[in-house]
Amino acid sequence: MTEPQASAAAPAPAPDLQILQMTLAPFITQALYVAAKLGIADLVADTSKTAAELAAATGTDERSLYRILRALASAGVFSETAPRTFANTPASETLRNDAPNSTRYYAIFIGEEPHWRNIGHTMYSVKTGKPCWEHVHGEPIFPYMFNTNKELGEIFNQSMVSFSHQDIGPVINAYDFSGVNTLADIAGGYGHLLAAILKKYPAMKGVLFEVPQLLDGAHGFIAESGVANRLEFVSGDFCREIPVQADVYMLKHIIHDWYDDTCTAILQNIRRHMPEDGRVLIIDSVIPLGNEPHMKKVLDIEMLIAPGGVERTAEEFETLLNNSGFRLNRIIPTASANSIIEAVKA
Repeated sequence: MTEPQASAAAPAPAPDLQILQMTLAPFITQALYVAAKLGIADLVADTSKTAAELAAATGTDERSLYRILRALASAGVFSETAPRTFANTPASETLRNDAPNSTRYYAIFIGEEPHWRNIGHTMYSVKTGKPCWEHVHGEPIFPYMFNTNKELGEIFNQSMVSFSHQDIGPVINAYDFSGVNTLADIAGGYGHLLAAILKKYPAMKGVLFEVPQLLDGAHGFIAESGVANRLEFVSGDFCREIPVQADVYMLKHIIHDWYDDTCTAILQNIRRHMPEDGRVLIIDSVIPLGNEPHMKKVLDIEMLIAPGGVERTAEEFETLLNNSGFRLNRIIPTASANSIIEAVKA
């Protein structure tokens, strides 16, 4: 009996075609935005539907919607199972609103017009070294989202909730929180990661430190989480003061939002109140050196043009910590794209 031959790997595209494919990437991003905004993945969650049915359900032009979905299906997002009929794929399943690892709100956030317009001014950031968000919108991104355009801010909050769900399992599995009496989540959003850790460690107490605008939403989530009796809310501005005493302080997806001067201020504000044997856990990506592909090398451009932050290498984290009065203790990889950078007082 002849054994089946393994299929040959598809040849790499020609260099010019590779560049052309990259230039077309913005159209896929906008197609994802349209599908996410319209909730297409939810509409085909139980059964495939025709473009006509989807257009009727979303109030869109049938032919135009079909062209969007056909483009996405060519990239593995949705599948055209019969002529002009679409079903979910594993990729498009993540665009469902109820998916545990939902990407829906992040796809919407990236494609919303204020964010999309900002991308078009990347050259400004390259020439000046400054985020172009304030240049484009007249104020920095976080005041813009939380005060001026609260609708965009809510989309951002929902996208960060999705990211939290993706990090919860990997962080809890990678780090042993045994023996921690009080865990503080600094700028922890609605507190999803903190609540999950408190559930695993029933003797632990928690502190959620956030700006007042986000604590309003956090109260509702924590009230339903079953850990409200062990959690304290503290509001404030982490660039001014962090009046929190804890054994361990978490900073998830915070340090990458800022350049070293702001990060140093945040870390020093933690250091003033932390005990001598306290620990700081920075949950962010550690960028590999060289040409190794890494999603956060691309996200680093978002950090450049929007908040004015940076994705860091291990050496850059060590330098930042040393300049802030800390010592890098260890870097713990997780099953996600992020690592846990553990620091102690120097």
